[in-house]
Amino acid sequence: MPKQPLIVGNPVLVVVDMQEAGDMPAEEVGIEHMPGYDGRIERAQSLIEAARAAELPIVFFQEVHRPSGIDFGRELDGVEGEHCVDGRPGTPLHPALLPKFDGPNHEFHIVKRRYSGFIGTEFEIVLSGLKASTLILVGGLTDVCVHYTFADAHQRDFYVRVVTDCVGGSTQYRHDAALDAMEYLQTGAMRTTDEILEAFRSLTAPVLQGATR
Repeated sequence: MPKQPLIVGNPVLVVVDMQEAGDMPAEEVGIEHMPGYDGRIERAQSLIEAARAAELPIVFFQEVHRPSGIDFGRELDGVEGEHCVDGRPGTPLHPALLPKFDGPNHEFHIVKRRYSGFIGTEFEIVLSGLKASTLILVGGLTDVCVHYTFADAHQRDFYVRVVTDCVGGSTQYRHDAALDAMEYLQTGAMRTTDEILEAFRSLTAPVLQGATR
């Protein structure tokens, strides 16, 4: 298939689970992260500010599990230990990446209990209201929540882009494999921060004229 344009229709920036745990040792939060989290935070900040300047919608996902563990399901059957437990260190969103609700653009904070942002959340309702066409994913883990959110978006006929230098996996190998799998689904899905920044700067507010404000 030919490589699609970077942005088709109305874009939404999706910040996947950029939580405090990414800065903490795995034994404290139950999950491994690739090195380089601070750099990914900085790049995510630049993308968020560019999206705000272009008045583009932003969705901030946060994985949170109840202390009882009732909503973990099969998540603990693999390598991951208990993680993102409500009230425990590492679970809050990273303090540098918080939604703003008083600006001109739409920003949303969505709590999820599963890897995919589509399962058991209001995500599809939000995207429908925004008349979204292209989802741009940053965050983590590349091989888990980013990958499954991407796959579910693909199967719902969204154009999906993953910002390769602004996502991080549980290991470098799994990160690379997940990126390859996403590119397999949509040719041109893999993009860089610089490419997305350039695209955002070229956009103006009228791109969202079909969305309800």
